Amino acid sequence: MTTKPPSGTRDFLPADIRRREHVVGVVRRVYEQYGYEPLETPAFENIETLLGKYGEEGNKLIFKILRRGEHEASGHADLALRYDLTVPLARVVAQYQNELPKFFKRYQIQPVWRADRPARGRFREFYQCDIDAIGSTSPMVEVELLSAVSDVLETLGFHDFRVLLNHRRVLAGLLQTSGIPGHQHETALVALDKLDKIGESGVTSELATRGVQEFAASRLVETLKKILASGPADQASATNRSRLGTLGTIFASTPYEAAAQELDEIVQMIASTPAANRVFVEPFLARGLSYYTGAIMEIAVPDLAGSLGGGGRYDNLIGMFLGRDVPACGFSLGLERIIVVMTERGMFPGVVANGAADVMISLWSADSRADALTLAGELRRGGLRVDVYPEADKLGKQFKYASSRGFGYVTVVGDDERRAGTVTIKDMTTGHQDSVARALAADHIRQRMTNAREDAR
Repeated sequence: MTTKPPSGTRDFLPADIRRREHVVGVVRRVYEQYGYEPLETPAFENIETLLGKYGEEGNKLIFKILRRGEHEASGHADLALRYDLTVPLARVVAQYQNELPKFFKRYQIQPVWRADRPARGRFREFYQCDIDAIGSTSPMVEVELLSAVSDVLETLGFHDFRVLLNHRRVLAGLLQTSGIPGHQHETALVALDKLDKIGESGVTSELATRGVQEFAASRLVETLKKILASGPADQASATNRSRLGTLGTIFASTPYEAAAQELDEIVQMIASTPAANRVFVEPFLARGLSYYTGAIMEIAVPDLAGSLGGGGRYDNLIGMFLGRDVPACGFSLGLERIIVVMTERGMFPGVVANGAADVMISLWSADSRADALTLAGELRRGGLRVDVYPEADKLGKQFKYASSRGFGYVTVVGDDERRAGTVTIKDMTTGHQDSVARALAADHIRQRMTNAREDAR
């Protein structure tokens, strides 16, 4: 019998959970600074709630739950595991429309499930960190979303990410003016979204495989090359001006002109936020979900195949449940991918990476067990995380154990210390030892921890 978890899932050991909680804490703190409120929904939904909301590709990745009891033999499914957090949000807005504010801003951090092929940074069970704003068509909504997710990544220590921005109507315009008919748009977007992975020839080939005529595929790729060639690729403001200018020329006096103008408005307003130099107009960005109706966004980092998150405007989705359209826009951060990249880059602070406790209380002898527990209580009341070594053992072995667990400090209270009312404190990083009055032990350790953090900066 295998002890491995199912493919695409993982067991979370203590170090994994510390890393996840660190990231979630930053995400929650930043989202709340932007006025978003918490929301949670069930792990599974009625299957009709999810089907038809994610396009043909997405429908294939929904984990279905077979009917139970006497209906089990039918092989039919009536429930499904949550595929994302956006569709459940749309259901909630429709269900509680009279209880929610006119402009509802929520964040949600929960696991979702997709029957996808596992890969580096891609799992079948994973957490999403979503923010969504309901009730307004103003581009201020997109700007605030982009600013919030940029703040999250900056706070976590990312400095090389780019936020890619596009518009579904811009994509529709590029496809239409290239000669690709409307009924082929969805399948063409699946191929187009892979441009940065498979290149121009790969996209042309896949478009042909999907039934797009060769002349239309070639014209689309040539148009994209023209847009991408305009402006320096590493300077956001200059790149965006050039690309938006080219799009404006292509779409002048067409039904798609307004979409390019919406992008231009977002880019102009983003200049007033911390995300000003992070946002790049990217005309081939497609986003696979079919419910997007306006601006779409995605976060890219150089060494990750895929994105750290994405989102966009979906003004029609809630109407599927409510019977009338409600404007909405959201962004989802991929928690698992963020953790993978941060772990590989060594980005987690020492307090997260080094263990569950700040201090370990060594046990001098079996007779000192009660005193060790008393000291542990004193240090905990002083605001420290404290572990107690459970067995009387040689100090060398206890120090070795503390080092293996990543504890920052070890206390020793032997016969001499007990008589003098002192505690010997060993810094496990430097090896330095101090003898301090027992009443001052917690303050001493906290001060050394503060000094170590400042030195690390």
